[in-house]
Amino acid sequence: MAGFRSLLVLLVFQSSCLGFRSPLSVFKRFKETSRSFSNECLGTTRPVIPIDSSDFALDIRMPGVTPKQSDTYFCMSMRLPVDEEAFVIDFKPSASMDTVHHMLLFGCNMPASTGNYWFCDEGTCTDKANILYAWARNAPPTRLPKGVGFRVGGETGSKYFVLQVHYGDISAFRDNHKDCSGVSLHLTRLPQPLIAGMYLMMSVDTVIPAGEKVVNSDISCHYKKYPMHVFAYRVHTHHLGKVVSGYRVRNGQWTLIGRQSPQLPQAFYPVEHPVDVSFGDILAARCVFTGEGRTEATHIGGTSSDEMCNLYIMYYMEAKHAVSFMTCTQNVAPDIFRTIPPEANIPIPVKSDMVMMHGHHKETENKDKASILQQPKREEEEVLEQGDFYSLLSKLLGEREDVVHVHKYNPTEKAESESDLVAEIANVVQKKDLSPSDARESTEHERGNAILVRDRIHKFHRLVSTLRPADSRVLSLQQPLPGEGTWEPEHTGDFHVEEALDWPGVYLLPGQVSGVALDPKNNLVIFHRGDHVWDGNSFDSKFVYQQRGLGPIEEDTILVIDPNSAAVLQSSGKNLFYLPHGLSIDKEGNYWVTDVALHQVFKLDPDSKEAPLLILGRSMQPGSDHNHFCQPTDVAVDPDTGTIYVSDGYCNSRIVQFSPSGKYITQWGEESTGDSPKPGQFSVPHSLALVPHLGQLCVADRENGRIQCFKTDTKEFVREIKHASFGRNVFAISYVSGLLFAVNGKPYFEDQEPVQGFVMNFSSGEIIDIFKPVRKHFDMPHDITASEDGTVFVGDAHTNTIWKFTLTEKMEHRSVKKAGIEVQEIKGKGSGGLNLGNFFASRKGYSRKGFDRLSTEGSDQEKDEDDGSESEEEYSAPLPTTAPSS
Repeated sequence: MAGFRSLLVLLVFQSSCLGFRSPLSVFKRFKETSRSFSNECLGTTRPVIPIDSSDFALDIRMPGVTPKQSDTYFCMSMRLPVDEEAFVIDFKPSASMDTVHHMLLFGCNMPASTGNYWFCDEGTCTDKANILYAWARNAPPTRLPKGVGFRVGGETGSKYFVLQVHYGDISAFRDNHKDCSGVSLHLTRLPQPLIAGMYLMMSVDTVIPAGEKVVNSDISCHYKKYPMHVFAYRVHTHHLGKVVSGYRVRNGQWTLIGRQSPQLPQAFYPVEHPVDVSFGDILAARCVFTGEGRTEATHIGGTSSDEMCNLYIMYYMEAKHAVSFMTCTQNVAPDIFRTIPPEANIPIPVKSDMVMMHGHHKETENKDKASILQQPKREEEEVLEQGDFYSLLSKLLGEREDVVHVHKYNPTEKAESESDLVAEIANVVQKKDLSPSDARESTEHERGNAILVRDRIHKFHRLVSTLRPADSRVLSLQQPLPGEGTWEPEHTGDFHVEEALDWPGVYLLPGQVSGVALDPKNNLVIFHRGDHVWDGNSFDSKFVYQQRGLGPIEEDTILVIDPNSAAVLQSSGKNLFYLPHGLSIDKEGNYWVTDVALHQVFKLDPDSKEAPLLILGRSMQPGSDHNHFCQPTDVAVDPDTGTIYVSDGYCNSRIVQFSPSGKYITQWGEESTGDSPKPGQFSVPHSLALVPHLGQLCVADRENGRIQCFKTDTKEFVREIKHASFGRNVFAISYVSGLLFAVNGKPYFEDQEPVQGFVMNFSSGEIIDIFKPVRKHFDMPHDITASEDGTVFVGDAHTNTIWKFTLTEKMEHRSVKKAGIEVQEIKGKGSGGLNLGNFFASRKGYSRKGFDRLSTEGSDQEKDEDDGSESEEEYSAPLPTTAPSS
């Protein structure tokens, strides 16, 4: 036990640093001093593999080793081949649990040895070792979100990678073969805006008494760093672990980070709900063990007869505050575990055929191998992993990729290829029902290892549950023909948008994004606040702006963005605004913006640097008459008449109408009273959307959590659209071709409705789709705009982020020739591809059970159940008693 503690201290807490070499000498070392790999280690003689001008791969493998005794820990190192800063953005393991118990990848400045490889008992690193990656139990690859990377090299990052491989049971090495297990890294020199790190929660003093049915091991620490955003987790124990659970505890409320059985593949699983951890929170974890079957007490340690209680939390932080590695090995708040959610005490059932064998438990090895052959597997009992449809076929058929070409969609070809695909998959599935003798015969070419029969079958079942069905759906978004009246297109639940994951605009990171709109060329225009922030000090009790001394924003506040490449095409608005808010664009391309500090509305020529074309309201003078506004929020301009509508706003509860020249015409609306606001009453009219062909103006009545629509000619109330899933706020709306798009606000304490986007059939008001981003998460989605083709952009005032969402009906079809059959791969823009759960559910004799049990990264069904207690970025003054402003 003492030795293990010493090793732990050596790995984690030492802090000495040594020198490193120049990039030229490093590349020369790789070129001239290749490792003497065994022939069994093909592909490992070229550790540095260029990908393009900015990216390269490192293949970090054991150099052909043969452990001579069980529980051997071997280490090897590889120097980063560049001295400048780089970022690890992907990991791909190359190992099998038949030979390897687990692998750890560390980053440090100097390894403990300069040898080709060494016994890890000598140490891992001479300085602080940061864990970058962990693998065990045939876990699938770990995917980092786009824009997130582990920082290495440069002045602060690690200069070396150290791979530690634990060989549990060496019976697999009776033939003295060489092992080259390891991991391949994808690195880029392109700076990443978000830096990944690892938070390790680990028990060091748990004792599991022999025969004890249930033993809990608790870990807790106070978090005292800048905010971190958790996106994945991994659990690890040895054979006695039943379930490991991790939580964030804030103000007595427990929020789940992750819960998993350590007897399943020990992958990094994506968190089900986004979890942010802030200063003052408590991180808590519990491992549940059993001592049944043991004849003596089990302690924490590094051998197969010992146990471990580890929770790895993978997170990202803003680059300027990033910390690469943190640990928690204590239980500083034991009393809080009295209120831990009951789920943490309930072991997760694991079917015998789902258990991934611990290679070091010899006494059960043969018995378990035999039982695997004798028990047919059910689809709902299989383990799922991630991968796109094409790689799925490659794994399923066990063949190399022969032919891939993109071609135009042909329904008859699709029908034929689907039939072939079903037949091929059915052929593989039937292997589950082989008798033991047939199974052994079918795997003679696979070293006679019966375990591989199961693994081959699992190739089919380890699928992504979020791959979408290959339905051919056509959605018409066209306008009515002239003379056909006010036809309103109908839309059903077949409409779906998802984040365009290849759009780089999510990483623009301007100031607080207050407005988004599309110009006549379909370019995206954003309105942001630069270095100005709306907070509790911005206004006094009479709504007068208190920070004039800061002067206007000195950078361009209006950016024109290419909707495809996210390149900034044009910028303007420098030294004009103090607190930008609403943005809309008329049919001539003019910008209409509001500034809540100036209490004004501006009409701007996008191609002119001259003075505004029109100004409404008095500068820095809040008011409620015909010539003043009080924190106006948005503008809508009728494309037929040029009539101007202004929502006014945070401290007035009205809609004001002006002529095209800016002459006051009329106004309507009043402040809400009571819990059941009447039609025409508002509590922060925050966003406007015109429905010109119906002659209606719709208003996002923000704090009343509803949308109100009025006739533009008579101002008569037409309808209210309100859904429980809106929660208490509706921040912004946008109308296009029969569809109404909306975003709600962050939930209040104890509210259940997550912050998300909505697509509604305007005719019925029915919600036909709900969407959320994959990269980052909505915090205060402040504005939304949609185009005729169904593309949606959302700007967030808290995360300073713009997301692009696209229709999944935009399909690309690939013909894939595999093992003599041709199949169709169908991918939608922003979509994951084919949902095999739906695919097989439509075919006789197949059950969809098991396909929908795991969501992959990027599922738009994930929920944000944050309690909304974060400090808000925008306030009106005086502060509202029931709702934050923005």
